[in-house]
Amino acid sequence: MIKLLFLALVLLALVFLFFANNDPVTLNLMPDVMANAMGMRNELTLPLFLVVTGALVIGIVVGFILEWLREHRFRAEAKTQRRKANELEREVVAAKGRKSDSHDDVLAILEDADAAR
Repeated sequence: MIKLLFLALVLLALVFLFFANNDPVTLNLMPDVMANAMGMRNELTLPLFLVVTGALVIGIVVGFILEWLREHRFRAEAKTQRRKANELEREVVAAKGRKSDSHDDVLAILEDADAAR
């Protein structure tokens, strides 16, 4: 409930921020010389809150991508370790299920000592 109330307050603050910054701003997409040479329109007029929100969204997405790329080696190492652990577990299960044909002398002595008691 508290989380929902907090999110509602954040949303309300964002709405107030958007209405307070509704003035249009002009963005130059590229230098005038380059735009004229390419025959493209150089300007884009948007409300300020869209420019700020777009910049935040782009920054968050780029940050997530860079972090995902940075953690790739840790995920690869975890996958390798998980594979090794599964292989060792299979070996342990196979070793427990396998009966030894040869009788160990130390175990025989211990079993004889237990039987004598």
